[in-house]
Amino acid sequence: MTGHSTVDPPAGAWPSQLKRSDGKGLYEPPVYRPKNALLRWVEARLPIGGLIYSSVVAYPTPRNLNYWWTFGAILTFMLMAQIATGVVLVMHYAATADGAFDSVERIMRDVNYGWLLRYLHANGASMFFLAVYVHMFRGMYYGSYKEPREVLWILGVIIYLLMMATGFMGYVLPWGQMSFWAATVITNLFSAIPIVGDPIVTWLWGGYAVGEPTLQRFFSLHYLLPFVILGVVVLHIWALHVVGQNNPAGVDPQTEKDTVAFTPYATLKDIFLIAVFCIAYGWFVFYIPNYLLAADNFIPANPGVTPTHIVPEWYYLPFYAILRSIPDKLMGVIALFASIIVLAFIPWLDTSRVRSARYRPLFKQFFWLWVIACVGLGWLGSKQPEGIYVILSRVFTVYYFAFFLIVMPLLGIFEKTKPLPNSISESVLGAKA
Repeated sequence: MTGHSTVDPPAGAWPSQLKRSDGKGLYEPPVYRPKNALLRWVEARLPIGGLIYSSVVAYPTPRNLNYWWTFGAILTFMLMAQIATGVVLVMHYAATADGAFDSVERIMRDVNYGWLLRYLHANGASMFFLAVYVHMFRGMYYGSYKEPREVLWILGVIIYLLMMATGFMGYVLPWGQMSFWAATVITNLFSAIPIVGDPIVTWLWGGYAVGEPTLQRFFSLHYLLPFVILGVVVLHIWALHVVGQNNPAGVDPQTEKDTVAFTPYATLKDIFLIAVFCIAYGWFVFYIPNYLLAADNFIPANPGVTPTHIVPEWYYLPFYAILRSIPDKLMGVIALFASIIVLAFIPWLDTSRVRSARYRPLFKQFFWLWVIACVGLGWLGSKQPEGIYVILSRVFTVYYFAFFLIVMPLLGIFEKTKPLPNSISESVLGAKA
């Protein structure tokens, strides 16, 4: 892009905190100034070109970002793919108890490329959650939730909660056996809440049993929530551009020498890994499209026949294992919701002043044990709740919560951290930078 000059960045924006490496004042990122008369006229009245240029072209980005930071772009890509395929699928879907299952089969057989759209959407949900888990683990490992990024992190947790609700409601829409009984089991959890539990369940069902009113409510919300997610994603990106990106060293950029322009340096990485991610995505869609789908969901919903083993989608299994590990229903429901809500309080539970796990040897060990516990809970959630599986689920559940409520607060007091680099340039180029 040509024809640009420099002006002072908006007050409070992250680039305005950068100093020039020669010590002569603050760094001034370039801004977009079109040479074409028509574009100048539009820009003077609606500065969309300048917004795009300052956000995705000239925006200063820490020079040491690695490929773990590309999953934000992957998530944006997957969200748009899910919305696009979902909008087309809804044109052919019938949200009725008698017609839902048949309409999905008609999409697969009679709609042009309906099978492709359905498999892209169904497998896209799994790929979406895979990317968000990597994104969250990366944020936790490198301390991206620490000051001044607390609101950025909380918005991410809100997006995750909305994704879980959207994914669950979408799982019900095919109206197969697993869809029907998963809706029955999960919505029944609210009945454990004293006084208001039963009215909540009745409201969710739209009656006194899972049926057509339930399906229609879930269909409406499943269609609406992705656009709510999109709105929160915009806030998430806005917050990111205000406080700036974290980086593997966990130290803030001080001069423009610590940064590079977002384009081409970050965008090329994003495009490359999105392409790699799409190859894996395509493998599932074209070669094993039903691998992640429950076999019972290819049978029409039957309220009179209960599947032998009711399990949710794989991305809910860790929380399902936590729920089943506690014998008391109410306490299990509390633990289920607490396991998600606790994520929003990490910025205050972690008392260490050091962000990156690179310089926190004890935190690094406890963190990977926590990751193992999460993966273990996911595996246990797919097993029958009996014998050793229940014992292991309880052990992993205890550690899951202990990591946040005990380990994080105490490590900030007792952990001896490694020396931090003085700047991002020093972490990349060495002490002589």
